Amino acid sequence: MRGIISAGGYVPYRRLDRSEIAAVAGSGGGRGTRTVASYDEDTTTMGVEAARFALRGAGSARPDLLLFSTVAPGYLDKTNATTIHAALRLDEDVTAFDLNGSVRSAVGALQLALQAKQPALVVSADLRTGLPGSADEAGNGDAAAALLVGDDSNGTVIAEYLGGASTTEEFLDRWRTPGDTRSKVWEERFGETKYVPLGEHAWKRALDAVGVAAADVSRVIVASSHARAARSLTGRLGVAKEALANDLSATVGFTGAAHPALLLTAALETASPGDVVALVTLADGADVLFFRATDAISSYRSVRPLAGQIDNGAPIAYGKFLTWRGMLPTEPPRRPEPDRISASVTGRTEDYKYGFVGSRDQASGALHLPPARVSRVGGAQDDMEPVPMSDVQGTISTITIDRIAYSQSPPIVFAIVDFEDGGRLPVELTDVDASQLKMGDRVEMTFRRLFTADGIHNYFWKARPVRG
Repeated sequence: MRGIISAGGYVPYRRLDRSEIAAVAGSGGGRGTRTVASYDEDTTTMGVEAARFALRGAGSARPDLLLFSTVAPGYLDKTNATTIHAALRLDEDVTAFDLNGSVRSAVGALQLALQAKQPALVVSADLRTGLPGSADEAGNGDAAAALLVGDDSNGTVIAEYLGGASTTEEFLDRWRTPGDTRSKVWEERFGETKYVPLGEHAWKRALDAVGVAAADVSRVIVASSHARAARSLTGRLGVAKEALANDLSATVGFTGAAHPALLLTAALETASPGDVVALVTLADGADVLFFRATDAISSYRSVRPLAGQIDNGAPIAYGKFLTWRGMLPTEPPRRPEPDRISASVTGRTEDYKYGFVGSRDQASGALHLPPARVSRVGGAQDDMEPVPMSDVQGTISTITIDRIAYSQSPPIVFAIVDFEDGGRLPVELTDVDASQLKMGDRVEMTFRRLFTADGIHNYFWKARPVRG
């Protein structure tokens, strides 16, 4: 039996109230909120967060293959999946590939993983935007999702893959040329006339392939950037109204490449044994995948449920959102911009920089962050063992608010963090309101981008408050 062993979804902390848009842009907006990636987040860092949640919920299961898909990669030419690979501390024989450039690539990555023979971690993330006042700006959202796929020999399968079907046709619906900051869309009715027949055909073929009647489908997920086509198709699937899954459009928005796996993750978090879940995506064609929840779903617990993440967001002003998106240039800090990082130094410190691995003196038990060769207790040399710290929580000992240092979103908030079981380190905080911080607050580590110089992203770990 092959299927999904574990799933993890990640939505950023910040929320933009759509009602604020029209007051500034003069048009657009609407009701509800959309998720907003922080200035120090990109698709790679969000992918790391979702993948961490998925792996922490997978027990001892680990992938032999990593597939990363996004429409907004942090790098071109360079593989982005290798950064996720390093942050997750995967073995070097675990292959990592990008499948980037289109929303459908993410569904393709999942299909490849389901057809593979080895356990595979499928990570998808997207950072969606649009021109001020546009429907895309209000209706989109930022998020990531990760699915660990394998069979019974790799781990406990919580959702068995039953099969599916796909249809493909070339037509112009949504497109963006390299370098453009926003997508362009053809007339809505044209896309509807194309997508609905393709979706109906794929749906009927998939039902026949898996031997399931539409009335027996417990949950139907329809994900598409073409909301009108998705609504039209939903009414033609022949499923009960209560079987239609919440598409999160009112609270999160459409999250592009991440959306199919994000909605599938949300569905699995509330599924019961025997539930048949259908994932339908409309993007340059139609893809339909069927899963059946196994008995193991009753004991499966998500490490960070999506419902809790959505409820624990905080507002962001529309002006700040535009600044973070590069739509509203503001005066940069009056300090020298940081220099690009060194590739050779990064290579020598990869375990610490990407994996946040410290060292512990085996004689005295003293923990060192950053890792050291010589113990601060007893002076023993080269008698260290590696200690992964990315999942270890800590306590704020002191706080400093720096309004002078260079930052893309000043001020910078630093804290001295005392980690559980030893270790102390000055750490930059993120996803915080400085006025609400106090000594003694609990924090957890999160993978972020410190800055970008000469086109090189300087990734490292920050701390954020433990919430929920």
